[in-house]
Amino acid sequence: MLPPPREAPKVLLKEKEVYRFWIKLHRDFPKVERLGIGKKIEQSFLDLLELTFTSVYLAPEQKVVVLGRAIAKLDNLKFFMQLAWEARLIHTENYAIISTNLEEIGMMLWGWRKGLQEKLQQKTPTK
Repeated sequence: MLPPPREAPKVLLKEKEVYRFWIKLHRDFPKVERLGIGKKIEQSFLDLLELTFTSVYLAPEQKVVVLGRAIAKLDNLKFFMQLAWEARLIHTENYAIISTNLEEIGMMLWGWRKGLQEKLQQKTPTK
């Protein structure tokens, strides 16, 4: 394990910001949907936050793997968010805000992972 960073990565701060926005929307879901798809989206957000937070403290080799899982979780989250929008549980304006932010988070996670992979390739001598 690595020592804790001085400040949280920007991607983690962005995830927290979008999650806080989601909480406000989730409260307005009808009860059945709140306990169904709303709960699924909620858990996906929490899993994404946990994976990103955990990756901060891992060695680069492990970090690449966990970031891959975070990216997959983000893709699932985007899918379920789209389903909620299609079911008219989320207004178009709010969906646009969330989906734009989720795309930005995806680019940040991919960039972080790609940078780590490049560093690891430089460390590994080629035959």
